[in-house]
Amino acid sequence: MTDARLILGIETSCDETAAAVLRADKKILANVVFSQLEEHRPYAGVVPEIAARAHMEHLERVVSAALLEAGIGFADLSAIAVTAGPGLIGGVIVGVMAAQAYASVHRLPVLPVNHLEGHALAVRLTEEVEFPFLLVLVSGGHCQILAVEGVGRYVRLGGTRDDALGEAFDKTAKMMGLGFPGGPALERAARTGNSRRFSFPRPMLRQEGCDFSFSGLKTAVRLQLEELAAAGKVREQDKADIAASFQQAVVEVLQDRITHALAMFKVRYPAVERLPLVLSGGVAANQAIRGALEELAARQEAWFIAPPMALCTDNGAMIAWAGMERLLMGWRHEGAVEPRARWPLE
Repeated sequence: MTDARLILGIETSCDETAAAVLRADKKILANVVFSQLEEHRPYAGVVPEIAARAHMEHLERVVSAALLEAGIGFADLSAIAVTAGPGLIGGVIVGVMAAQAYASVHRLPVLPVNHLEGHALAVRLTEEVEFPFLLVLVSGGHCQILAVEGVGRYVRLGGTRDDALGEAFDKTAKMMGLGFPGGPALERAARTGNSRRFSFPRPMLRQEGCDFSFSGLKTAVRLQLEELAAAGKVREQDKADIAASFQQAVVEVLQDRITHALAMFKVRYPAVERLPLVLSGGVAANQAIRGALEELAARQEAWFIAPPMALCTDNGAMIAWAGMERLLMGWRHEGAVEPRARWPLE
């Protein structure tokens, strides 16, 4: 018999206002995302105050659209899952306050969800992935490698010592004037570039462990741009070559760091026969990175998995699923939900 329990998921941690309705059997009945790209484009980056105001303006409409698309009302829900952090605190507060208001009026439980756990568990919404698995979580604000032992059980194996990978992509794109959002713009520019023209550093390459560092790579790009500008105009082909060379450096660093992480995982969990390597977060949409890690997994006899593109970037379905995982375990939250700007996954 199909488990018909339904959850509404609300996500407002950055610049996507999102809501989704999910059934316990993993059927996504609605997944509505309002992107704030146009609001932030003039500033070439996300402005927290603008993001919070946009969430306030659009969230009720997005939630209503999700319920309408799913063909249900609040009375049909079993719970409301909401991102309670980490993220831009203004946006997180908007989502939490809305979820608590809906829950109070309709007498529903609220399930606070760690945004990173939403990314971590999203792959289990579309694939039959068992615990434990190795997770590479790369986004605009986060860059870490974790062993996922179960819902709420995460062991950090490595992380960035400075910039998150998505942040490095965005800032590099901004330096070159490639437009907003920077990560996809840089990936597009790299397609027509020569990835071997510029020899950028590979931070942490072949060092012990699986930590990352990207600030030096970003600085090298800035210095190269300044050198080209001093010699004359920076041409579009120069930008494409820099983008391709930057992306190639990132790919090689990721492959090296994840190779170390795979070895650590095999020692820690020797009973796992076919090691699942999961790539999640907004940067997981980058095709060059996906392809490189798929090749690495094949060499290491691991199983490479990444969620569909729609579940890589911020969305309500992943928050609904993280809430559903806990609901199915019988977990309940008592009291008010505390919005958090910081909330380490482990």
